[in-house]
Amino acid sequence: MPPNFRLHCRTLLPACALLACALPAAAQTSITIMGGVDAFVGSMKNSGDAARTTVLGSGGMTTSWFGFRGKEDLGDGLYAEFYLTGFFQTDTGVSGRFAGDNLFSRDANVALVGRLGRLQVGRASAPSFLPNILFNPFGDSFTFSPLVLHSYVPTGPFGARTWASTNAGDSGWSNQVVYTTPSFGGLRAGLHYQAGEQGGDSDRNNLAVSTMYNKGPLALTAFAHRVRVSNPNSGLPIIDATRSPVDYARLDEQRALFVGATYDFTRIKLYGTWQRTVNDAAGAEGLRDRTVSLGFAMPAGPGSVLFDVADTRRGGTLFGSERSRRTASLGYDYRLSKRTDFYTIAMRDRITTLPSAMSYGAGVRHSF
Repeated sequence: MPPNFRLHCRTLLPACALLACALPAAAQTSITIMGGVDAFVGSMKNSGDAARTTVLGSGGMTTSWFGFRGKEDLGDGLYAEFYLTGFFQTDTGVSGRFAGDNLFSRDANVALVGRLGRLQVGRASAPSFLPNILFNPFGDSFTFSPLVLHSYVPTGPFGARTWASTNAGDSGWSNQVVYTTPSFGGLRAGLHYQAGEQGGDSDRNNLAVSTMYNKGPLALTAFAHRVRVSNPNSGLPIIDATRSPVDYARLDEQRALFVGATYDFTRIKLYGTWQRTVNDAAGAEGLRDRTVSLGFAMPAGPGSVLFDVADTRRGGTLFGSERSRRTASLGYDYRLSKRTDFYTIAMRDRITTLPSAMSYGAGVRHSF
C-alpha cells in the first residue's frame, strides 16, 4: 500500500469522525419560515370620523407578518427555540404596523422549554393579546374585530383622539421575561415581567399573570396586569399622547382584570369576555373602563358566519360624565383551502354623543 495512501487515511478519518458527530446534531435543529399576507378593499368610517375613506388596506382579518422560528433539541426533554417575526403592510410594502414600528415588533425572543415549563426572554405578545384574539370570533383583526378595536385601536387623528384604546402598553411587550407552566389537565399559567430600564426608578415596570384552559369544547382564560411602561418603545404615554379634549397623556398606570370563555356546540361556537381597567394619573384614578363582548361563529357551507359586539363604558375624573362605545361586526369567512380564505364584513360603530358609522370590507388572507 503506498505511503501517501496511509497518510490520506490518517488525515481523513478524524474529519469523517467529526462529520459523523455533527450530522445528528444538525438533524435535531430546525428553522421554519412562516407568516401571513392579508389585503382587503373597503369603505371605512368610525364613529366621530369627519369623512368616509375608500381603502385598499392591509390586515382586514390578520395583520400581515413574516418571520422565523428556530428549534434545537438539547436532549433529556429540553430544547431551545427562538422567534423573530415582524409586521408589514400589504398595500404599500412598508415595514411595521405604523410609521416608526420596530422591524421585529411581533416577536424577538429566545426560550428554553422543558418538563418544568417554558422560560422566554425578549419581545413577545403582551399577556392581554392571546385572551383577546382567541376569545372573539374575528381573531386578531385590528380592522373589524369589535373586541380588538376597543382593546388596542384608538379612533381619530394622532394627538386628538375621539376614543382611546382600553388596554395600555400595546399588544406586545419589549424587555419581557415570561415563565409558562406545563399543562395540567389543559390548564397553563404564565408570569410576565417587563423591565422598564429607567435609571433610578426600578418600580417603573409591567407585571402580569395569565391563565388559559382548553379541554374539549370548553376554553377559559383570565389575566391581570399592571402597566407602567409603554411599548414598543418606552418613554411615551402608556395609553395615548392626546391631551385634548381628554388628557390621556397624564395616565401613568393601568390595572386590568379580564376573563373570557368559549364553548363549541359544533353547530355554533359561542364567545364571551369581560374586562375592567382602572387608570391612574399621579396616583389618582383618572379613567376607568368596563368592556363586555359577546359573539358566535356558525358553520355555513364551506365557511362560517361570524358575529361579535363589544360595549365599553368609560368614565373617570379626566373623562367627565360616563360615555360608551358600542361596535358590532357581521361577516362571512369562506375557506378556499387550509391556508387561504376569502372574507366579507360589515361593521357598525357608535360612540355616545357622536353619530354612528358603518364600515365594509372584503379581502383575501393567505398563511404560510
